[in-house]
Amino acid sequence: MRLPFISMFMTSPFEGIQEHAEKVKECTWAFQQALECHITDKCLTFEKFRQEVDQLESEADAIKRRIRGHLPKWSMLPVDKFQLFRYLREQDSVLDSVEDALDWISYRNDPGIPEELEKDFFLLVDTIITPIEELSKMVSEARKYFRNYSDKQRNVVKNIIATIRQQEHDADTVEDAVKSKVFNLIQDPVTVFHMVRLAETIGSIADHAENAGDMMRAMIAR
Repeated sequence: MRLPFISMFMTSPFEGIQEHAEKVKECTWAFQQALECHITDKCLTFEKFRQEVDQLESEADAIKRRIRGHLPKWSMLPVDKFQLFRYLREQDSVLDSVEDALDWISYRNDPGIPEELEKDFFLLVDTIITPIEELSKMVSEARKYFRNYSDKQRNVVKNIIATIRQQEHDADTVEDAVKSKVFNLIQDPVTVFHMVRLAETIGSIADHAENAGDMMRAMIAR
């Protein structure tokens, strides 16, 4: 369908990116519930949450394809198209890491996460949820900036990016503590490998949030 001429100037890819960010946030919430289900041994619903994550990831993929495939060459974008795509790739990588973590958990249901590490993994997941929630807020504030280009609004976005960076650092600290505890408490080498890799995969969720923040920082740079 041919788009009206005026839509070339009105269409904003950030609407789709906002929609994608909301899916990413929902996905991490489902991941949090899946991990809680796994740890508390209510695994009848673990698969349910895993399927929910798969469904949300599929919906996010559809949004991503829509953004990439329906961006006319003549659109008057507020940012470089390739910067936009790099941002979207980092935001989407959050979903890949969430799926990787769930897959990794499912490979070894028994004995699962040892009891002495349960609280540590709960804390690690909590620390990666907060920067993902900030991502959605950052995109929302960036949309406002690209409408008015005010210094005040630009600073709002920059402050959120700084917050995400700090939260990623906090997540790294918790991840390191979990790995240290694994090596000092667990004797079985297979369990050590499983738990260390799980901690790193969960930690990478926050890494992608920070990378997305860096991409946004480049887009609002003058």
